Amino acid sequence: MAELLAPAGTFEKMETAFRFGADAVYFAGKKFGLRAFAGNFSDNEIMEATTYAHSIGKKVYITINILAHEGDFIGLKEYLDELVKAKVDAVIVSDLGIIEFIKENAPSLTVHVSTQANILNSYAINFMYKMGVKRVILARELSIEEIKQIRKRIPKDLELESFVHGAMCISYSGRCLLSNYLTGRDANRGACTQPCRWEYTITEKSRKGEEYEIQEDDRGTYILNSKDMMMIEHLKELEDAGVTSFKIEGRMKSPYYVANVVNAYRYAIDNMDSLTEKDYEMLKKELCKTSHRKYTTGFYLGAKDKECLESSMPVQTSEFMASVLSNGDGEKVLIEQRNRFKVGDTLEVLSPNKDTFNKTIKIEKMTDENGEEIVDAKDVQQKIYLFTNLNLEKGDILRKECE
Repeated sequence: MAELLAPAGTFEKMETAFRFGADAVYFAGKKFGLRAFAGNFSDNEIMEATTYAHSIGKKVYITINILAHEGDFIGLKEYLDELVKAKVDAVIVSDLGIIEFIKENAPSLTVHVSTQANILNSYAINFMYKMGVKRVILARELSIEEIKQIRKRIPKDLELESFVHGAMCISYSGRCLLSNYLTGRDANRGACTQPCRWEYTITEKSRKGEEYEIQEDDRGTYILNSKDMMMIEHLKELEDAGVTSFKIEGRMKSPYYVANVVNAYRYAIDNMDSLTEKDYEMLKKELCKTSHRKYTTGFYLGAKDKECLESSMPVQTSEFMASVLSNGDGEKVLIEQRNRFKVGDTLEVLSPNKDTFNKTIKIEKMTDENGEEIVDAKDVQQKIYLFTNLNLEKGDILRKECE
């Protein structure tokens, strides 16, 4: 069975990913990663996270996926020493120089090649294999048919990983120059400002001051903006093509996003051979409940869905209202507020527990931690006792349909 690999920008997101069914998570330390604005982990936190993951039979992969300039190697050996000490399961690397540096200075580390390396063919994969690489994260521009052909021409023990869900870069497998050019923040060194998702107007060079706004609707057009990937209906095809790890994008996303998406893909993987059309409709509806742009299958299906640009803002059909802090006792449960809700509202349960998943709670009674009854949960991250006979579990999420 293919691995389900989830993003973990913080310790909370890592715990959430594992609880909802991820086999492994990926995240960065404070340096050398491509998500400088994610929470990221200190050396001690990497040790703590890895120890926790291994205690429950899960894996941790650390991103070292910048395109390194000469000065970026300063401090790298010391960082690698900490990763070896923490016993991380692998490092995700895109730069050939860093791969060589790891071979020389931390040969015990398992290396996975990042999608940033733009691997599109078996010759490149076999070259990486000779360098000691154990897994290649394929470029997003490959079709399923191309992956099949590649799998036939590479060693059987070399693993292939592919993105199956989340935001996609508009530049070739993420090697974008826009951010650096427009803002001075280098996307290839972890500081992307996502200018592909800004609104733009066109100005003809000789007509200064005259701006032309391209419009498809009242909000204008995001002429560089990519749709989000969703491959939940095609996991069997990817697995049959030789993909051994399904990767979810989203280290900058919320714990709710992680829970929602991981839960859906866990269900799809576990029931891959028996899913019906009705099941797929349920899963697609579920994936619309968290923030996303219009979905696409990218390049996977060839010419069928190559139009990956999007012209709208993110949408979602449900909102994260509260997280469950402790197991319920059949009468009440302690929760932490994340968005405002009131007595009379109906909340829906997001849980890996099939007995409570998608069950609803009509709020009839709430109290604060001191037992004082309240009708309006308006204070940010307020601890609240919610009265319900559902046996909710620590880590469950309560959400509400968007109005």
